[in-house]
Formats: sequence, C-alpha cells, structure tokens
Amino acid sequence: MSFKVRLAAQYLKVGGVISHPTDTIQGLACLPYFEHAMQRILQLKHRSTNKGLILLASDVRYFTHYVDDTLQLTSIKNTKVPTTYLLKANQQTSKLLTGEFDTVALRLTDNALIAKLCQASNSALVSTSANTNGKKSATSVLELNVFFKQELDFIIAPQNYNNPPSQIINLQTGERLR
Repeated sequence: MSFKVRLAAQYLKVGGVISHPTDTIQGLACLPYFEHAMQRILQLKHRSTNKGLILLASDVRYFTHYVDDTLQLTSIKNTKVPTTYLLKANQQTSKLLTGEFDTVALRLTDNALIAKLCQASNSALVSTSANTNGKKSATSVLELNVFFKQELDFIIAPQNYNNPPSQIINLQTGERLR
C-alpha cells in the first residue's frame, strides 16, 4: 500500500475529511461513524442534510451495519456501469446518511484505491462529489483548494474528470431513479 493511501486512511480513522478519485468522479470522503466529519462535508459543500450521502465500498460486508435486511445485500453486484442501490436503512443509521429518506445509498466498486482505503480503515466510505452545490466536481488540486478553501485534511489528486454519475436503483421497488 502506498504512502499516500496509508496517510489518507490515517486521516479517515481520526475523523478527517479527504478528497480522492472514485470510480466516477473526484469525491469527498470520511468514515460513517464520525458524525462531525459528515457534518463537515455537508458544510463544505453547502449541501442540505435532507439529501443524504452515499456509502462506497469494495465489499458488501462493509454495508451490513447500515441496512435493515442484510440479505438484500446479496442483490448488490459490482457492474461495469457504476450503480448506487437504495436499501431500507436500519434504525441506527445516521440521518446524515439517509437525509429525509428511510433508505441508505450504497455503491459497490472494484476501484483499487477505494478497496485499499476500505481495507485500511475497515469501513465503507461516506462519499459525495467534490464540488459545492450546483458546480461541476473538481478536476485538479487547485480547484479542490479553491472550492473548499484548503479545509480538506488530505487530497489524493484527481484522475477521473467528471465521468457520468452512477445509475441509482431502489432495490425495494425496482425503480430506476437515474
């Protein structure tokens, strides 16, 4: 594991907020059991708490603490097209993750960086695009520093440049939302 990945994981494990390339775009991340870190992401993005956040992981086992019916996790597959699945959240799942909904958004990915971050932190990552409300996601370290006024704890430089967002499927209803 590279020095950058180990350092990023250390920031995550103490409640930090980092930026890193995801399987779709440059993202902001923290660990889901640090409420203050999720609040910080929402403040940095000027994002409403009603919208919720996505959990991103390399293995479905990282999602078990957040869903009402863990058997539904067997329906989540890693596909060529990045897909975010909505599942009923359990009672313990933070409202910062679910927003005004009773579901939690989960995306499984085989992205090597995300896999290493999940393994190093033994957790799914809270994930959201590295932008402020209404703007395109950052494509450079300079843009990240401008958008977030150098308030991120650690940055792994962007590599993906605003690829299409993931599709969203509600696993309870089968409805495709995006």
